[in-house]
Amino acid sequence: MTRDPMMPPQVERALREYGALLSAHGITWGEPALGYVRMMPFLRFPMVAERMAYGPDLDAAFRDALDGGVPRGLVVLRLTPDGHRLEHGPARPLLAQEAVPVVLLADSALPGPAELTADGVPYAIAAGGARLLDVTTATALTVDGEAVDLSGLTRPARAARLRLRAGFPCRWSVTSRDGQGWYPDGAPERRDNDDVPFFHGDDLVVAVPAEPVAIRVTRGMEYGVAETTVVPREGEETLVGLTPQRLYDAAARGWYGADLHVHLNWAGDLVAVPAEAAAAQHGEDLHVLNLVAGNVAGDRVYDLEALRHWAGRDLPWSDAGHVARMGVEYRNDLFGHVHVFGVAAPPAVYHTGFGADADWPPNGTVCGDLREPRAVLGYAHPFHGPISSPEDVAADGVRNCTGRALVVDAALGLVDGMEVLHFSDLSATPGTAEVYRRLLGAGNRLAALAGTDTMLSFTRQDTVSSPPGWERVYARVDAPLSAESFAEAVRRGRTFATTGPWLELTVDGRGPGETLGLDGGETATIRARAAGPEVEHLEIRTADGVLAEGPGSEITASLTVDAPDYVVAVARGGARPWSSGGRVYAHTSPVHLDVRGRRVARPEDVRWCLRWLDLLDELIRDRARLHTRAQLRDHLDLVEKARAVYESRL
Repeated sequence: MTRDPMMPPQVERALREYGALLSAHGITWGEPALGYVRMMPFLRFPMVAERMAYGPDLDAAFRDALDGGVPRGLVVLRLTPDGHRLEHGPARPLLAQEAVPVVLLADSALPGPAELTADGVPYAIAAGGARLLDVTTATALTVDGEAVDLSGLTRPARAARLRLRAGFPCRWSVTSRDGQGWYPDGAPERRDNDDVPFFHGDDLVVAVPAEPVAIRVTRGMEYGVAETTVVPREGEETLVGLTPQRLYDAAARGWYGADLHVHLNWAGDLVAVPAEAAAAQHGEDLHVLNLVAGNVAGDRVYDLEALRHWAGRDLPWSDAGHVARMGVEYRNDLFGHVHVFGVAAPPAVYHTGFGADADWPPNGTVCGDLREPRAVLGYAHPFHGPISSPEDVAADGVRNCTGRALVVDAALGLVDGMEVLHFSDLSATPGTAEVYRRLLGAGNRLAALAGTDTMLSFTRQDTVSSPPGWERVYARVDAPLSAESFAEAVRRGRTFATTGPWLELTVDGRGPGETLGLDGGETATIRARAAGPEVEHLEIRTADGVLAEGPGSEITASLTVDAPDYVVAVARGGARPWSSGGRVYAHTSPVHLDVRGRRVARPEDVRWCLRWLDLLDELIRDRARLHTRAQLRDHLDLVEKARAVYESRL
């Protein structure tokens, strides 16, 4: 008997354990009820979840945020003094008699309590209350003993088949007129942040109704979208040959795109297996995939068994153009999260500050331990919105995984970069990119990175159920692609991060991560060029701000360099079809302009970072959960070392 190389015994056992957690606890897998865990059931409807007022009764808050509407995928059971009624979208076509999953919201307008039962399990609904449940169309549902008829949620349909063929693995979407998605047999019914159904592969057979069906296909950000509509005949197989057009070929230029922050399992509505990560990576033509082991809200580290088995080795589906590795996400919700790519062995510490654990060791100590000759570290989703001052970074010490310790670890050379796209504000309002440029201006050498935080164990959950690689960091690799060559390129800062467009920057022929050594007084020629139909605006920026900007895909500027500086390029645009990131945005790492051996240290940016350190010092003393004075001293020692670095740059 030949064992599946993607399913070693220890990984198979772990996945069975995860399945038991899902069966026992539902989408949260029984994780401690921190805020983001409690929100998991509601984030399946992200536009509604954004409007929710967070509080003790999230079911009622979700009901109130609906404001009478019923989004696709939700069924609302209204309980009124006149009886109950169901509100929902179009009936789902059924090709065979089968139970269909249903997300049900019971919404009571009754003056007193009611009892809802699902297959005999009682749920108390308070007067005027609400309850969100996962049931199926086969569930025996009653309200105060009266049966609820779910037959109207489905309708019979005549069956047909499609064979989808592009010539290489792609991302497909097949929908009928009612918005229902159709999938190959056994494929998870995934939907992205825009509620678009999708699956990956090639030469696939999909059972569909014998009705008009829309088919769309793409293959990650280097490809466009091809689409068609067919009316398949009942009982027959219709061949659909559809190939997306390539927009650019990064690998042909020596650049390779990575998603450095993807989870296989992290709670969710299914247990994801390695084969699903393989299909997604090849279907998105994602050159480098970092599957991270990490905790959610407690002690359990998901996919730890996979990390132990494959640490330091390529995952089985890697090939000459695609590299996949198991990595790590170190997590502390007060000081920030860090993703690690290229680890040779499992680390000793995966998280601090959860449950009764202390916020110790400091992030910097852990980063120092995680840092290996071949590994690269980056702060993950460090900031979540507009930031105009260090006070916005401190944010009263709310535990929301803000990268508050980044100012220390950047100064001490303990991290290689930071994600500049995800969870950040990509509009004109300053956000993560603004903090990134402040850190650069203060003399830190950091690469612009990207990671989606996609979680393959969620089929419908805002951006985390979107496919890997909807944000990418591209790195210029001189040697053949490998985990080591990619990590080295990131370490050298030869990167740009993007939600879609290709972005080039040169300063007198040198690109991101390179240094132009000058004596002072020379004039440098700067060129920025973008590729992608949605790019509307380009900027060339230095430590002092915007040097040149304009519409179109290319701009050129000249800069007389009298003092050390850096140059980055930024591309912006409107919505990109089939991208879960919303607006088009790309940001390069800097080209460094050193003058007589000195690197940039803009006083305003250095003082900005020193103020950040002051606030971090206060936050550690006031908000960190520390058990001994020695633990406090460990934190403050790192702050003082970073302070000395910044003060030396003034």
